[in-house]
Amino acid sequence: MKKVILFTSFLLIGIVLSGCGDSGKEEVSIGISGTDTVVWDYVAEKAAEEDIEIEIVTFNDYVQPNTALADGEIDLNSFQTVAYFDEFIEERNLDLVPIATTNLAPMGIYSDSLTAATDIPDGGTIALPNDVSNQGRALMLLEDAGLITLVEDYNGLGSIENAVVENPNDYQFEEVAPAQIPRALGDVDLGVINNGIAKDANLHPIKDSIFREDDTAVDYVNIIASNAEDANNETYNRIADLYQEADTAEFIEEEYDGALIPTVLELSEIGW
Repeated sequence: MKKVILFTSFLLIGIVLSGCGDSGKEEVSIGISGTDTVVWDYVAEKAAEEDIEIEIVTFNDYVQPNTALADGEIDLNSFQTVAYFDEFIEERNLDLVPIATTNLAPMGIYSDSLTAATDIPDGGTIALPNDVSNQGRALMLLEDAGLITLVEDYNGLGSIENAVVENPNDYQFEEVAPAQIPRALGDVDLGVINNGIAKDANLHPIKDSIFREDDTAVDYVNIIASNAEDANNETYNRIADLYQEADTAEFIEEEYDGALIPTVLELSEIGW
């Protein structure tokens, strides 16, 4: 009997240790899109001090990080805005939830000829992204800049014709592939460019834009997401806390020179 009890005890210990990895640390995999791991490398160093080992898994699109999470291939992901997330999980019927906000990568209005968005002449031309999600975001930014008025409760979807209800100065809209808008600035009065493309074109999202989003653009705040069943996981939420700590915010501000805005919001503030 003692041998059986002893064997069972060793078996249970082995099961516990296997869940923590060979090092005895808790292992958590986090999916991101692209190759910029700077902030998560910083958070991973802090987590390691608490025996949490973060593995950063990179993807080259905006689909796989969510499908991999839903399939249990990764534990968390951190790459997307609230607006994109909400639309994606509804379309794919995925049981994923946000557990924390991270930052805002502000979309901006740029110009080669103007110093303020409101300087655009009557009948001036505005280059807009031609993909649905970025175009809707761009239209809302133009409304915030006081150039147009959108339909009430605009959800970021729908054609320009259906979205814009007031365009008193008869601005002309050119739909352009997002990556081509920086090159088109010489041919238009204004161009609306998202953060990543601006940086790729050597445009600083703060210094070079003439109007931009701020942290009130809650639909476009980036999030950390998990499977719904893991929403209360203590380790995952501790990782979220480490991301939202003041020293991480300071690191982001210094590393990105204002091009990323650290954003700590309650989930209710982003519609969850």
